[in-house]
Amino acid sequence: MRFKLTLIALLFFQIAIAQKNEETKLTIEFTNINKLDFISKIESKTSYKFFYLKKWIDSIPVSGKYNNERISTILDDVFEKTTINYHITEDKRIVLTNNVLIHTTLPIELLSVKKEDIVTKTAEIKKPILYVEPQNVLQQKTIRIGKEVKNAKRKRYTISGYVYNKQNNKPIVGLVLSTKNKNTITDSLGYYSLRLTPGYYEIKTKAIGIKDHSQKVVIYNNGKLNFNLEDSSEILDEVVINAEADKNIREVATSITEFKVEEVKTIPLVLGERDILKVAATLPGIKTAGEGSSGYSVRGGKTDQNLILLDDGVVYNPTHFFGIFSAVNPFTTGKVKIFKGSAPSEYGGRLSSVFDIKTKDGDLNKFKGEASIGPVTSNITLETPIKKEVSSLIFGARGTYSNWILKSLDDTSLDNSSASFYDVIAKYKHKVNDKNNIEATGYYSYDDYKITSDSLHSYSNRLFSLKWNKTINEKHNGSLLLANSQYKFDIEYRGGADSDFDLGYKLNETHLKLKMQYRYNPMHHFDYGVSSKLYIINPGSKKPNGSTSIVKLIEVEQEKSLESALFITDNVKLNDNFSFDAGLRYSLYASLGKGTKNIYQANKPKNESTIVEVKTYANNEVIKTYSGLEIRTSARYKFNPTFSIKGSYNNTFQYIQSLSNNTTASPTDTWRLSGLNIKPQESKQVTLGLYKNYKENVYEFSVEGYYKLSNNILDYKVGADLLINPNVETEVLQGKGKAYGVEFLIKKNEGKLNGWLGYTYSRSFSKFDGVFSEERINGGEFFPSNIDKPHDVSLVANYKMTKRFSWSFNLAYQTGRPVTYPVGKYTYNGNQYVYYSEHNKYRIPDYFRLDLGLNIEGNHRIKKFAHSFWNISVYNILGRNNPYSVFFVTKDGQINAYKSTIFSVPVPTITYNFKF
Repeated sequence: MRFKLTLIALLFFQIAIAQKNEETKLTIEFTNINKLDFISKIESKTSYKFFYLKKWIDSIPVSGKYNNERISTILDDVFEKTTINYHITEDKRIVLTNNVLIHTTLPIELLSVKKEDIVTKTAEIKKPILYVEPQNVLQQKTIRIGKEVKNAKRKRYTISGYVYNKQNNKPIVGLVLSTKNKNTITDSLGYYSLRLTPGYYEIKTKAIGIKDHSQKVVIYNNGKLNFNLEDSSEILDEVVINAEADKNIREVATSITEFKVEEVKTIPLVLGERDILKVAATLPGIKTAGEGSSGYSVRGGKTDQNLILLDDGVVYNPTHFFGIFSAVNPFTTGKVKIFKGSAPSEYGGRLSSVFDIKTKDGDLNKFKGEASIGPVTSNITLETPIKKEVSSLIFGARGTYSNWILKSLDDTSLDNSSASFYDVIAKYKHKVNDKNNIEATGYYSYDDYKITSDSLHSYSNRLFSLKWNKTINEKHNGSLLLANSQYKFDIEYRGGADSDFDLGYKLNETHLKLKMQYRYNPMHHFDYGVSSKLYIINPGSKKPNGSTSIVKLIEVEQEKSLESALFITDNVKLNDNFSFDAGLRYSLYASLGKGTKNIYQANKPKNESTIVEVKTYANNEVIKTYSGLEIRTSARYKFNPTFSIKGSYNNTFQYIQSLSNNTTASPTDTWRLSGLNIKPQESKQVTLGLYKNYKENVYEFSVEGYYKLSNNILDYKVGADLLINPNVETEVLQGKGKAYGVEFLIKKNEGKLNGWLGYTYSRSFSKFDGVFSEERINGGEFFPSNIDKPHDVSLVANYKMTKRFSWSFNLAYQTGRPVTYPVGKYTYNGNQYVYYSEHNKYRIPDYFRLDLGLNIEGNHRIKKFAHSFWNISVYNILGRNNPYSVFFVTKDGQINAYKSTIFSVPVPTITYNFKF
């Protein structure tokens, strides 16, 4: 009996305890009320009492409808997307906490600790040490990130955000954030992310020109943390902070070269002109056809296979003065990024490379400028705020007074020659608000030259781009681009009598592109968008000049086409060591009317006798379409912070190509569109590379190997007439190409002696094997292409003797390019003919050049009007007679070989530069 009473009593006690701990169930409805009103509503309907700090509660409205629901369920829903946790006590008190949980039991690991294992120590209290915080380090109170959750299974969480300059609200690019053994770097938008285990951290930031910052954080879950940092007024003395020192290890894409123009200002170049494209040609995989030549060959590709962008607008002829100078102003240029391997999916239309050149932003707070005076050119750049901290303008102009060079040459045939050029550029940037800014760039370059007294040649580039950058939220941002480019050339012939004429050519391209970036989570970052280009080409016209001219009017029909593309890339970070980019680009090309096109007889060579129909197309009628899927993928595995391996694969299509019967690019090369009778070019490339840094990234070493196959590449028939030819498809051939090579680069980034040594072994071959003999070159077998130069060595070095004086060296060696030699003569039907070797079987002599420069900085006083910089250099200091080309002349029945040279003697130069 006593046992039964005890059991009943115990049962009633447990029921009482359960009733006491049972939550109140509630029927409630609320619509768009703030959380403080929600709390008051709960308190008025129940006996619960809330305890909290008002500053924790945000003003985002909440809504809900509940029928006989537990109070904890309602609180879970209301505070789900906040950092608020809660604890309900037995006496109906609800305690709100920010970030953290209230734990009512000790962790299981503490419960298992024995009393004798607990060690206590008594420390002697000594006189406190006075700690003075460095003036250039900013600190703030501890910030809690994320919301602690019960029974969390994840071991790592992501903290991410943006870093802005407090003075101008611009994103800070290349800033290093580090804590314990983790570090990261901000991207082009100032965005960063760190994956960390829960706990306490101190995040430190470091960047040139920005005050060091130290922020204490406690991480409970994923969360956001933005930084607004101040400029540093402290003068750096012998301190080098390279925020992108290990970028070559961390980057996923292969074959990327990036440099800032200011970093290469001391490299000695011809006639003292700072030239960013000539500097690019000293890097592995990038070559010029020869001294004073236009265009660049990247990994065995032709000069027209490079997409050269200036603020997202295309520059079709990037050189001045027969290729001696770059057409891009170095003073207004901020940085250059070159993609030789796997270009991002947003870029298309070229097989070999992308040169992405960005103009500097004008200063938002003060007026300043830079200028130079040299023996051939002068340059000036001005920066000014239009509205302080809101909008700015940068303007640059450059011109030449080079005619004295031609006059001084010991060649009477050049007495009436002249050559000049100029270019201007302006960029305006306006911050609309924190989430919107607008950029506008205008550019124009002009060249004219007269080598003979009867002809005046001129060519020009014109470019305009307008870009709207929009931040939608912390995860989503994008840009809308409208760009227009124009390239044209003219020839005015004044031969006297009745043969005067004017010849002209013009290309116009309009580009519209929408690009978006979406950070789905720490593992997946997406780049996607759509683009479309409209090409309009006037292939040429030849018009009589003057009433007495008997030259017949020739006008080649206008060409028009539309090239559109969809692109997407998923930048995947599986862990700290392995990442890959998976990109796709689908391009659709349509050749458009109006115009007439020749239909040729099948299985016959294309010539006037095989035309079976001339078909007429209406305005904007589709003549021919091409399309294709382009794969852009690359992967990186990082063995440790200083060593990684990367690989990539990409295929591309090119729908516009230049036609030339010169070995090197020339201002009179004409760009023509793919269409009914000319197919688009295609290529596939695979790349594998190893990257290693030494001594805290002071030394960089990389080796990359590549293999590339091309299809439908263009060449021309013997004696082809490519200029002002309405049936140009009858003069060109399309065939195959292959290229492969290994590129080595050793680079020293810091110290008194710095620079790089590059070596490339590469081969480039072409094959034209048509059904008919006139469509074959070299019997239809592979032969070395015109830009096949197996060995290429470049050494660029700068030795800093003092803070003001330094020496610069530039050494270049290249295998001579291929050439076809006459090897004999024969007589047929009483006529004498020259017999030539196999195509490109021989080579011109190898190229070797050494340059030397002395750089003298002005004094480093702070309070002075301008900072000066002298460059005294000698180009080709050894006076080596490097041949540009080899040609043959028959005289008195003998074939004699001659070589032409651009700079056969040392060329001394002195240039004065100053900034104010």
